[in-house]
Amino acid sequence: MEIPQELKTPMQFIKGVGPKLAEALTRMGVATVHDALYVLPNRYEDRRELKRIRDLRPGATYSFFGTVVSAQPMVTKGGRKYFEAIVQDDSGSLALKWFHFHPMFMKKNWEPGRRGIFIGEVSQFGFQREMHHPEVEWAGEGEDLAQVMARDPDNFGRILPVYPLTEGVTQKVMRKIMRETVQRYSRYVTGCLPADVAERQKVLSLPVAFREAHAPDPDSKVADLNLGKGEAHRSLAFDELFFLQMGLALKRRGIAVEDGIAFQVAHRYTRELLKLLPFSLTNAQRRVLSEIKEDMMSPHPMHRLVQGDVGCGKTLVALLAALICVENDYQVAIMAPTELLAEQHYLNIHKYCEQLGISVALLTSSSKGKGDTLDRIASGETKIVVGTHAVIQQKVEFHRLGLGVIDEQHRFGVVQRALLKKKGENPDILVMTATPIPRTLSMTVFGDLALSVIDELPPGRTPIETRIVRESRRNEMYSVVRDEISKGRQAYVIYPLVEESEKSDLKAAVQMAEHLANDIFPDLRVAVLHGRMTAAEKEATMLAFKKGDIDILVATTVIEVGIDVPNATVMVIEHAERFGLSQLHQLRGRVGRGSERSRCILMTGFQRSEDGDKRLQVMVESTDGFAIAEADLEIRGPGDFLGTRQAGLPDLKVADILRDGGVLEQARKEAFALVESDPELRAPGHERLKSELMYRWGGRLELASIG
Repeated sequence: MEIPQELKTPMQFIKGVGPKLAEALTRMGVATVHDALYVLPNRYEDRRELKRIRDLRPGATYSFFGTVVSAQPMVTKGGRKYFEAIVQDDSGSLALKWFHFHPMFMKKNWEPGRRGIFIGEVSQFGFQREMHHPEVEWAGEGEDLAQVMARDPDNFGRILPVYPLTEGVTQKVMRKIMRETVQRYSRYVTGCLPADVAERQKVLSLPVAFREAHAPDPDSKVADLNLGKGEAHRSLAFDELFFLQMGLALKRRGIAVEDGIAFQVAHRYTRELLKLLPFSLTNAQRRVLSEIKEDMMSPHPMHRLVQGDVGCGKTLVALLAALICVENDYQVAIMAPTELLAEQHYLNIHKYCEQLGISVALLTSSSKGKGDTLDRIASGETKIVVGTHAVIQQKVEFHRLGLGVIDEQHRFGVVQRALLKKKGENPDILVMTATPIPRTLSMTVFGDLALSVIDELPPGRTPIETRIVRESRRNEMYSVVRDEISKGRQAYVIYPLVEESEKSDLKAAVQMAEHLANDIFPDLRVAVLHGRMTAAEKEATMLAFKKGDIDILVATTVIEVGIDVPNATVMVIEHAERFGLSQLHQLRGRVGRGSERSRCILMTGFQRSEDGDKRLQVMVESTDGFAIAEADLEIRGPGDFLGTRQAGLPDLKVADILRDGGVLEQARKEAFALVESDPELRAPGHERLKSELMYRWGGRLELASIG
């Protein structure tokens, strides 16, 4: 459905919005009335009744009525200037402070004896409660509190929305604009939820939900509103999530009804491979493998996501699936997000495939000899192609592509999956990730995939002990490393590489290696591994480390995935606060691969953000990938967790997949049931649903076969 004309009204036609204000709003992404309706309050403030000073608690925003007792400029011990006013009522007093102020203006306005309503967040320093930079509504001569409140009914005696702001727009102005917009335009919003769904789920109509979200009912509980538990928030979130899940349901449906390849399983190569392996498969690997086999044997294309923690043996499962494909005389494409990961997979796979007589090629933007590699892929001579997204570029032609394996899926959007599919006649798609994805996320981002989880580690792994060490105790860390090496073990020292300033960071890693080799451990063998080395150099260094010819490997994060050195028992991560949680967890998974006790030391600088602290604490407390992923999602929020705003999904304006997990499940159930009963959306009343769906997904649904 197109947006009704009225909702396309530019913001500058709203009363009180001139060109300058309209420009500021556009910076916030608010150009039209429709945009404005979706700018929901961040939180709500309770101004129904004023509090007394003694009842103010730190960490919340309050309004109270009081009298100024004193007001003057002050200086902190450190020489910083600030302005302080003491205000009191009959229950106590409170200090108000300003750190940016105009002395003359403050002195003139804040005269002892003046009365007013003061509004702000209360904080606690030592034993003292204070309020910084409060808003104030002064009382006139002889006015009492009731008169002050009655004079401004828009800002007092009600629950007030608190909006996100941009430079040049104050909260008061924003409230006024929003009030005007919502009152005049919310009635033009048309909802497209099927009536029976709306009734079952008890959701409000969109116009009512918008009015309620921007101006809550005076009887609402503010605490519930702030948790997103109000009826209005739930209704708006349900509406968004329902259309998101409808799209995913149609995609999955589109996949299920297409004709795919029904593979035969003869175990010609798989049995041979299992004989070559020095260990046997875990029960979890067997279970997931049989789920994959079942999918491959069915006449519809497989779309499966395999999740499993670091080191659970996903690559092996993918290789076994690839061999089934090859024994049916089809080709396999394996895609990884970085050249290094692609090389890593290639090195792991090609040694086994060579023994089985299967040809494997590596395809990345920097791999040379493109021409003949491409010819061999096109003729079908090369059976397995491992590479980066270079694999889905136009030049690459497959003879018969039967299976696409995508590693670390959350860096590849829905669109790349579709491109890979177009390289063959509906090949099977297997997606792997070592980032445990919390359930709420896998229902959205991978809502069109079936899920398998490898939930056990190979036998003989030992739990890893993790601790945080500050810069000041660096020498203790060095002695732990020395101690382990004296027992014949090996160590990793990891350096963060931030892409923008790769050169200087790279220099830091190389200098660190030199410093360790010359000054700290002159008697030990130290080597460095970084992304600028050639594949051959990297492989040689890793091999030397694996064979035990290197004691300490200083590496940038290139060793994230797929490197297995059971003798390495200690990992030091420098500037650990710079890493995301899932990255720290992946890195830590490189040690503890043998039967010896292993340690991970998180070195941190002097300054850390609160989030940085939280992340490191989670690492110390847990080694469970799923628990860590949940925590990471809470700290970073879903958009950031996925690396990019997941390619190919509609943006969510209201719903928050973390907070609205319950709503998401309900919406998914309803959407999937509807698509199940009317896959073509042909039933009476479903035309509107169909056009709304196409509008919301904005051209991103061409992957599903709905006309």
